[in-house]
Amino acid sequence: MKRADLTEKLLDIKREKGWTWKYICEAIGGMSPILVTGAVLGQHKMTKPMAAKAAELFGLTKAEAALLNEVPMRGAYAPMPPTDPLIYRFYELILVNGPAIKLLIEEEFGDGIMSAIDFDMDITRKADPKGDRVQIGMTGKFLPFKYYGAKGNEMQLGFKEE
Repeated sequence: MKRADLTEKLLDIKREKGWTWKYICEAIGGMSPILVTGAVLGQHKMTKPMAAKAAELFGLTKAEAALLNEVPMRGAYAPMPPTDPLIYRFYELILVNGPAIKLLIEEEFGDGIMSAIDFDMDITRKADPKGDRVQIGMTGKFLPFKYYGAKGNEMQLGFKEE
């Protein structure tokens, strides 16, 4: 079985049972709901205990549970640019605001990147009289650029210079 086939099977079961993502995430547990949902969708690896809980919840075989525990090919099935309107807006948000975010991060931290591996994210609903708001919080570890071949007193990492 391919991971995409397992994803379709899990989504079919979710629809048939009428489960919410909240229910699935609470039943599997162990991580952020964003990560658990992403793992069900085939974008993240589940730990063995999580895969066992998912297998029990969805009635999976041992081979299918093992597949949930394998490192996936992340983003392999996403068209570029994205075609889903909501996902496209995130893409657009980064295309428009990414250069400014990059410069502000570099000014504050130095030459480097924000990790999307050592990373936390949450989604909350904020009531607003003009229409509820989606609040997305992201924190990623700053990873300084390494200046390979630096010698003597030369700076080796791209932390902000004082």
